[in-house]
Amino acid sequence: VQLVESGGGLVQAGNSLRLSCVASGDSFSNYGMGWWRQAPGKEREFVSVISWNGANAYYADSVRGRFIISRDNAKNTVYLQSNSLKPEDTAVYYCAAGTKEIADPYSAYDIEEEWDYWGQGTQVTVSS
Repeated sequence: VQLVESGGGLVQAGNSLRLSCVASGDSFSNYGMGWWRQAPGKEREFVSVISWNGANAYYADSVRGRFIISRDNAKNTVYLQSNSLKPEDTAVYYCAAGTKEIADPYSAYDIEEEWDYWGQGTQVTVSS
């Protein structure tokens, strides 16, 4: 599976961005999809996950209530709507694909090693 992110950029605090990730190479609906991010000098951290059919979604505490993950299986695309952005949201954002079970309620979706495929990342910079 190949993953290509887009939609990053430079925005002022309080504004919004929508990130997109297009998948190719296999049936998109076979995969749970997620977003991770890595800020300078920090480890990559979990942001959000969505189940293969969009029925379940989970978020890191730091973004819950501000970010919304969604997917369009007809377009092989997963989105991350990022609202009320803060300077601490500045990071490279990565799209990831995992098994269908990755988005089960008790799955280890916040463990990086549980994910199978990664995109190259898109930079999001939030100025104060």
